[in-house]
Parts: sequence; structure tokens; C-alpha cells
Amino acid sequence: MEVLNYPETTFEKLPVVIFEHAAQGAIRIAQEIAGIIRHKQQKGKKAVLGLATGSSPIGVYQELIRLHQQEGLSFANVVTFNLDEYYPMQPDELQSYVYFMHEQLFDHVDILPENIHIPDGTLAIEQVKEYCQAYEQQIKDCGGLDLQLLGIGRTGHIGFNEPGSASTSVTRLVKLDPLTITDAAKDFIKEEFVPLRALTMGVGTIMKARRIILMAWGESKARILQQTVEGRISDEVPASFLQNHPNVSVVVDQWAALELTRIKTPWLVGMCSWDDNLIRRAVIWLSLKMQKPILKLTDEDYKDGSLSDLLVEAGNAYNLNIKVFNAIQHTITGWPGGKPNSNDAQRPERAVPASKRSLVFSPHPDDDVISMGGTLLRLVDQGHEVHVAYQTSGNLAVFDDDARRFADFALDFAEKQQLGVAQMRQEHAAVVEFLKHKKLGEEDSLLVQDIKALIRKGEAMAACRFCGVQEQHIHFMNMPFYETGQVKKKPLGEADIEETIAILQQIRPHQIFAAGDLRDPHGTHRICLDAIFAALARLKGQEEWVEDCYLWLYRGAWQEWDVQEIEMAVPISPEELLRKRKAIFKHQSQKDSAVFPGNDKREFWQRSEDRNHATAKLYDKLGLAEYEAIEAFVRYRF
Repeated sequence: MEVLNYPETTFEKLPVVIFEHAAQGAIRIAQEIAGIIRHKQQKGKKAVLGLATGSSPIGVYQELIRLHQQEGLSFANVVTFNLDEYYPMQPDELQSYVYFMHEQLFDHVDILPENIHIPDGTLAIEQVKEYCQAYEQQIKDCGGLDLQLLGIGRTGHIGFNEPGSASTSVTRLVKLDPLTITDAAKDFIKEEFVPLRALTMGVGTIMKARRIILMAWGESKARILQQTVEGRISDEVPASFLQNHPNVSVVVDQWAALELTRIKTPWLVGMCSWDDNLIRRAVIWLSLKMQKPILKLTDEDYKDGSLSDLLVEAGNAYNLNIKVFNAIQHTITGWPGGKPNSNDAQRPERAVPASKRSLVFSPHPDDDVISMGGTLLRLVDQGHEVHVAYQTSGNLAVFDDDARRFADFALDFAEKQQLGVAQMRQEHAAVVEFLKHKKLGEEDSLLVQDIKALIRKGEAMAACRFCGVQEQHIHFMNMPFYETGQVKKKPLGEADIEETIAILQQIRPHQIFAAGDLRDPHGTHRICLDAIFAALARLKGQEEWVEDCYLWLYRGAWQEWDVQEIEMAVPISPEELLRKRKAIFKHQSQKDSAVFPGNDKREFWQRSEDRNHATAKLYDKLGLAEYEAIEAFVRYRF
């Protein structure tokens, strides 16, 4: 289990432990919880735990279950109090925290039902105040919380204590912040279905726990984590109140730590061990900070930017600027498949073979054109054999209304052509009846799942045809981990890896493009990428083509690689950007409003173009050539 070591810093006002992977941090937390439980057992006492919900604690609960099932950890002496619950909320609803806790932990261990306490979302409004007071009293009657486990929301909330919560607040009914509602939409399908209120322990209640552990995994938590750990104490960031607690630890993965000063700008903390990557980061940072192109930075700029130590290392600004400028310049190429008959020593891709087999993995049926549509068009135009492999059906992201509309079309077509009309009427009636009575978050019937998958398959085929990809080179993998009919996916399985191995062996690509969201520990993109990694690891050393295959990672629809990370930058002309937009438009079920829009209200084509424009503008600010747009990639050396 690797704890990453970084320079000591005076910027952090809370103790932070950084792990390479979220799973490692989760195991460490579970071990501490298990230690508390066993210590209390030896003394014949109850272990009183405050528990959290959401994606962050799932890994902790999985390890606790393993410790129970494989190492005999008993929960018979454990009393739990959950932080919060939506209001109103029935306990058997899929979005309820009662359902979550039983599914993720309680149903798999020997905890006594009477020792479980979760705020009651079924209460009449006039009962809430008295209930909350009783909840506080129950915690006190148990001797207080031995440990409180916390996640953190992007508003800085702990529990559902949103900005404006007082440090002395107690268990109560609160209204949810719009950003919290947006983040919750993935579980409720649409924002309008998310409850506007919740019951939550107060900040004051949390602060009375004898021990607190705050977890944060993934890049989406990086900015609010930095504010919590390094910022001033303020009710604008309720998690910052933890700075006043005498026994708190913050446990994060490397991606959640990205905005911490010791990670983002370690030269502001102390002496650095300078390598080419860190030098490039520092020079780009200084260029943007000083609002000067790289080649115009002076010795004085480096000194004013706390980079005197780098000058000592490099000698002078002139040579340092040229070195970094050239390195960035060499990332730019209009030939993502390699430029034939050229000296490729300073190019991202090889010149040989001139015509390559390029395999684009797309986690969802539109990630290819959204994230690298310009590059895809360029590869086809330059004569490469381009294959696109759609890793999942994407059926979860289709609205029920669209499924009904296509079912109506299928019936009308069958009746008009007199093709299997009786059978089609029966199937159509089944779809109508299911959708009419479908509950919020309920798993789709297999028939509805198939309709939604076919909708997305047809859109993907249309987009590929528009880009010039040959139909025999379009592959639909439908990886089993995704096919649950619900937002919750299965873990990566052997069948997923075997499916990935099969497509790789069939194509034997010279280059692979894949969605590289290493920074998100929970998403579909990460599972799809893990399948590619596992497949290549098995094939490496067994099949010769693997040794000469380049793996290029693109980011998802939400954001681009940081400029210092980019290893291949593909300029996109205004005409190509328009063609890319038209390819994205082929995905009509995702147009206007997607099922899972995230916190960004822009349409996918708008997010994509804005991102590509922003990358080009960054290159321009650094003093490179001015382009309309740029798509960026990082090479993964497996």
C-alpha cells in the first residue's frame, strides 16, 4: 500500500495523507475502523460509528465486508448513526440512504438491526424538529461518536451542511444547494426529481466525534479539498470547520490532491528535485502567471515567481525558455497517424508504417466524436485504416420518451409493411405498459434496454459513416459490466477483459486511442480503460504487434489535459471543427439535453468546441502558433 511522499508544507491546516489509488486509501480507513471495533470489543463496549453515503465510502465498506467475511471482524457491538437522508424519501426507494447502506454494508455483516440509525425521510413535516432532537439525544446516550466518516461535496458540504451552516449547527432539516442537486441528478435521472431538502447531522454534531476521517477521491474534489485544507475557516466552505478539530485526518488519492500547493506548485513550498516534467510545469505556470510568452520570460520573472532555484539548476532564463518552448512545439502535429517520408525523431507519432491500423475505443457511443472527432476525421482523410470500438451500449443515457417513440415507429413500420404485425403489437404493448408504470431509478426491462441500445447504435453508425469510417470497421462490444439497466454498474469482470482482448487480436492496431480518465475512480470511462490495460498486459510478450503499438489517451467530454501533460496536440481547422460538430449532431438522443448532463448545462458539442478553443488559446498564450482549435492526447507507456 503506497503512501505518496511530498514535501512538508505550511500551507495545509489539516493533516493530509495522499495515496496513489483511492482503493489503497479506502483499505487504510477500513483498517482503522476495524481497529476501533476490535478495541471496543476487548473492553466489552459498543463502537459508535458515524457513517457516510455516496460514492466515496463504497471502497471502505467493501473492505469492511471482506474483513468480516474473511477475517472474522464482528459488527455485533457496533452502533451506527448515518449523517443524512433526503427529505422526503421512502426507505425502499433506490435513491434512499437506507437502501444504500443496506446494499453497501449492513446486509453483508452481522450488525444488529436495532443498532442502525438513519435519519427518517418519511416523517410529516411537523414531526421533524422533535425527531432531530431525539436523534441528537440517541448519539449522546450511546456515549458520542468514536469515529465520524465523511465525504465532501463540491460545495464543501459535510453531511448536507451546505454553505452558510453554522459551526454549532445540530441535526435538522436543510435545503440543498443547487450544485448539490445537480450532482445528485445522476441517481435521480433528472434534476427535477431530486428532493430539495434533506435531514442532516449538524456541523456541531460532527465536531463532537472523538475522531474524524474525511475522504476525497478523484479530480472533481481537488478544488474544494484545497479550499478546505489550505483556506480560511468559513461557513462558505463548511468542511473548513474541521480545522478546529483536534483529531482529524484527510485521506485522499493523488487526483483529489492535485490542487494542493505541494502538488500543484511545489516550488512555492521548498526545494524541488527538478526533472524535465517538473521544469516544463514550472515554466508554463510562470508564463501564464506573468502573462508572457515563454520566450519572453526573463531572469527577473523567474526570481519574482519564486523560481530562483530553477535558474540555479538551468543556468539562465534564455536557455531554459528555449528548451521548454521546443518541447511544447514538438507536441504539435497535423499528422496524428504519423507523417509519411519524414524525420519523425521530434514528432509524437512514427512515420512508419505510412498507413496504420488505428483503433479508437469509445466508452459510450459518442465519446469518439465528442472528444477526438477532429483527429478521427484527420486519420480517415490521411488514409489510415480506422476502426471504432464502442465499449458499452450507452442505453442508460436514453430517455424513456425516445424508447417509446422508436417503439411506435417500429409498430407503424411493421403494420405498413405487414411484417410480423401480431408479434410487434405484443412487443409494443409490453414497452408501453412497462414505461407507464416504471418507478424512478427502476431497472429497464430487457426489451426497453434493447430499444435504447439500438437507438444509440444507429446514431453511432451514422456518425461513423459521416466521418468516413467503413461499416465493417465499426464494432459494438456491449461490455457486460455496463448492462445492468441501472446507473450502478457491475465491477470489471473477466468477460469484459476477454471481449477487449478479442477486438485487439482481431485488429492488431499500430495505434490505439482510448478515453484516459485516470483521475475519476468511479466512472464508466475508468472501467473501460482498466479493461484495455488488463487486455494489453496479457497480450504483451505474447503477440509481437503489442510491442510496437502506441496507446494515446484522450479526455472525456468534461475537460482537457493540462497543457503541461500534453504529448500530442492535433490542430483542428475551422472547417474540420464544423465537420466534427455535424458528426456529434448525429447522436440525436444526446442532443439538446442528455440524461446525465453533469454540472455543465452546455450541450456536448458546445463543451467540446469550447474545450478545443481553450487549448488552442493556451498554446497561443505560451507563444506557439495560433490555431482555431486543438485536440490533445497523452501517450500511455504500458
